Amino acid sequence: MIFTHKLKTIHFANIVLCKQANRDLHVESLQELMKGMVIDMIENNSFQSRLRTVIIYIIVALLGLSCLLPLWNIVAISFSGSAAVTANRVGLWPVDFTTAAYKKIMEDSQFWRSFLISVVRVALALAINLILVVLMAYPLTKNKKEFRGRNIYMNLLIFAMLFNGGMIPSFILVKDLGLLNTIWALVLPGALPIFNVILLMNFLLGIPKSLEEAAIIDGAGPLQVLTRILLPITKPCLATIALFSIVGSWNDFYSGLIYIQKPKNYPIMTYIQSLSVDIQEMLKSGMNSSALENITELSNKNLNAAKIVVAVIPLLMIYPILQKYLITGIVMGSVKE
Repeated sequence: MIFTHKLKTIHFANIVLCKQANRDLHVESLQELMKGMVIDMIENNSFQSRLRTVIIYIIVALLGLSCLLPLWNIVAISFSGSAAVTANRVGLWPVDFTTAAYKKIMEDSQFWRSFLISVVRVALALAINLILVVLMAYPLTKNKKEFRGRNIYMNLLIFAMLFNGGMIPSFILVKDLGLLNTIWALVLPGALPIFNVILLMNFLLGIPKSLEEAAIIDGAGPLQVLTRILLPITKPCLATIALFSIVGSWNDFYSGLIYIQKPKNYPIMTYIQSLSVDIQEMLKSGMNSSALENITELSNKNLNAAKIVVAVIPLLMIYPILQKYLITGIVMGSVKE
């Protein structure tokens, strides 16, 4: 009996051990299966991620080419001969290479005078825009208790942005102020862009109030808070506003046509817009053989292409300086509420 009982016990133990071994084997197989599935998912996700990245790069490259190729074609046209340009034979490389269009623009004392006028205009407009925009946007970030009538001023700003006085009232105002044919006629009408005010105001509203409160507790006044705390943080937004001001002031030729009646006071864009190739006028004025040869290399089409190139070069020089601020985050290293 005892021997039989021991055999049953051993048999039962073997059964338990077999079941345990089977269970462990089953668990291991499940683990291996799960591990394989995870590896497959990671590989699939990695492949999909790489494929998605390649597609994005291809799309960005195509968009970049769609923007650069027309500009490159304009550069090629500006260096091409008149006959090739007229026959539309210019692609991405100049045909009958010539610099007659650039000589027409730059071998002129009025060109450099207009260039200097535009540089002064851009500098004045940039300084005035930044000062007025900052002084206007900062008070509008206060609440009703701190700044009574804030909503009234805000509504007036939005109304002025949507409905302006128009060209004729602006001309009459500039004329009555005696600003015609002066640099201030090019600067003051656009001295306070409302869009830039709203842009900077929303930027300042995103800055944590704890920064300003901490500065006030330390004894800083409103002007010190603005100049030492808020302005350094708003460099990305100020850089964007500066870029808008520079590009707008440099490319504007219409204001010169309206407010400047003397060609010697034209800004650069207004001056090169007025340039054209008038062969009959040149023939009447009397030309030598070298001037007549230059006419055959020049037309209004490649002259206009040279105008575009001359207009773009200063902006391409300024953009890399402001790029590091444009791609920076809104608040860097600030306390988050």
